[in-house]
Amino acid sequence: MSALVARLPGGLSGRATLVPLAVLVLLGLMVVPLPAVLLDIFFIASIAVALTVLMVAVNIRQPLDFSAFPTVLLYATLLRLALNVASTRVVLVHGHEGTAAAGHVIEAFGSFLVGGDFIVGIFVFAVLMIINLVVITKGAGRVSEVAARFTLDALPGKQMAIDADLNAGQITADEARARRLEVTTEADFHGAMDGASKFVKGDAIAGVLILAINIIGGLILGTVSHDMAIGDAARTYLLLAVGDGLVAQVPALLLSIAAAMVVTRVGKSEDLAGQVGSQIGRAAPWLPVGLILALIGLLPGMPLLVVAPAVGLALWLARRRPAETTTTAEADSAPANDSGRIDWADVADTAPAALEIGFGLVPLVEDVRGAPLMARITAVRRQLSKNLGFVLPQVRVRDDLALSPFQYRITLAGVVVGEDEVFPDDLLAIAAGPLATTVPGRDAHDPAFGLPARWIDPADADLAEAAGYTVVDPAAVIGTHLNELLQAHAHRLLGQDEVQALLDTLADAAPALAAALTPKLLPASVVTQVLARLLEEGISIRDMRSIAGALVAVAPKSQDPVELGELIRPALGGALVQALAGVKGPLAAVAIDPGLEHLLVQAVRANPGAAHPFDPALVTRVAEAVAAATTGLLAGPRKFAIVTVPPVRRALWQLLHARLSGVPVLAFSDIPETRDVEVLAVIGAPANNEGAA
Repeated sequence: MSALVARLPGGLSGRATLVPLAVLVLLGLMVVPLPAVLLDIFFIASIAVALTVLMVAVNIRQPLDFSAFPTVLLYATLLRLALNVASTRVVLVHGHEGTAAAGHVIEAFGSFLVGGDFIVGIFVFAVLMIINLVVITKGAGRVSEVAARFTLDALPGKQMAIDADLNAGQITADEARARRLEVTTEADFHGAMDGASKFVKGDAIAGVLILAINIIGGLILGTVSHDMAIGDAARTYLLLAVGDGLVAQVPALLLSIAAAMVVTRVGKSEDLAGQVGSQIGRAAPWLPVGLILALIGLLPGMPLLVVAPAVGLALWLARRRPAETTTTAEADSAPANDSGRIDWADVADTAPAALEIGFGLVPLVEDVRGAPLMARITAVRRQLSKNLGFVLPQVRVRDDLALSPFQYRITLAGVVVGEDEVFPDDLLAIAAGPLATTVPGRDAHDPAFGLPARWIDPADADLAEAAGYTVVDPAAVIGTHLNELLQAHAHRLLGQDEVQALLDTLADAAPALAAALTPKLLPASVVTQVLARLLEEGISIRDMRSIAGALVAVAPKSQDPVELGELIRPALGGALVQALAGVKGPLAAVAIDPGLEHLLVQAVRANPGAAHPFDPALVTRVAEAVAAATTGLLAGPRKFAIVTVPPVRRALWQLLHARLSGVPVLAFSDIPETRDVEVLAVIGAPANNEGAA
């Protein structure tokens, strides 16, 4: 057989050909007359299939564990209906030959199970039909219909919850895809079960009609075609009809029970036996059950031999079950408390950015309150991704009992970069400058910019705004702080995966440029370092086409990321100056005294390639000169840049960026020739020349 399957067109496996073969067999049962022996085999197979489906339904943990059930139910129903067609043919054609004419299975059901009395058989069949059609099938169909409706109604909400978890960094992209697939499969499953329940109901109705056809057709054929007496015809054909009906109804009843078990299944942690055992087997109900049974046993005429063991079993369960429950709980908790077991999940954390919160801030991420913090984080990531030019990695939000209740902490690659306290039931009133009016509240500071602020009651928000405060909610406070830190450390969040995604996007828009850049001229690792240096100085990499074009032009000159970063800056100069001076305005600049600049150039040439080439004395002199020249400018509203010669630009930025956060250091070559420059001050000049031009 395996050799035959291997020679099938396309190399189809046996499993792939099983379903079409099963369909052909079903058609054959309906069309081809079967001998009684084959009919017996198929009847036993039908019962075995129903039992197998029932056992699988009992042992699943959740309905999706048996997602093929609607299709299996369809095939099992078709098998039983095909057997009804085949058995009806045999009963009507050969029924006059005796009760064994339709096979031993039908004869056994008609003779042994109902005692050979077809009147009893009809009533037994009627009872089974009522149980199956009115009770089990109707109930399972209703549950399927409601479950399908509720699942479809909840589908958008579940999808939004998955997106929120993904944006918050609580799950990975692969986990999000798996959860979306599970949600979609669940909706499809309950929709299919709603339709499959109609198969079961139709099968039960068909059983009644087939029984009536067998009885009426048998009586007519027996008396007219085979000259049987009416009593003999009734005895023979009714017994065969009832046996045939019972043979069909037993597997139908089993499948109906299986369907009801699947659609009424709740929970995922245990199978049905474990769930029922853990919930019904609790100690509390069994003591009153035993006492009530004991009282019932005292009634006159009650069978004490039956009641007494039931009372004893109930009391025994009431005494023993707590110990078993404790033992089970201890056994379940043992692996969690096993200090010798270490998993990879215990030591690996794939989220580069994380927000840890105290338990008092958990309401800010709960769906009940709309999860304002999660929405804020999503908005921060979206806006920063647009500004910086690459998709920021997920920010994982998790609670940490080691923190104080209202404390939060922001970490990058496990390193704490910021922390503070917020109060979820208050608002933060931030003072932009000296204010005459003070609103009631607790003194604090804005964690993002360090401005003086006060935590106030929401009822005083209007008063604070009237006094000139800027009032923000706790989620906005954390979101703003996170925004500033992610922007300041964006270069640490850019990895080769993100750069490869940028290159793939560039390849879609400019395939020749992308192919010329990497890996032909520069490896992706070097491109990553160059882009990270741009981000470190607050330069967006959104214009990847210009950056790639500049790298292609300068790559033959150097492979050093530091030198490459300096060489491509003139190509980005227009965007750099525009961010400071607008579209047409002059660039406000702070120059360096030629004498001091000459000392800086000599220091860089004496220590080529050093990140900090200046000696301590020169560093002190430069710091004092910068402080003297820029003190007044920093307090003003106008943006400005420090301008110097190209050889010292990067080293000077390394020296000043911690002291002058947000003030760029430009080389003269970075400024387009079409741009005017207005010198506001000169660093290191002998006299105060602030405002010089």
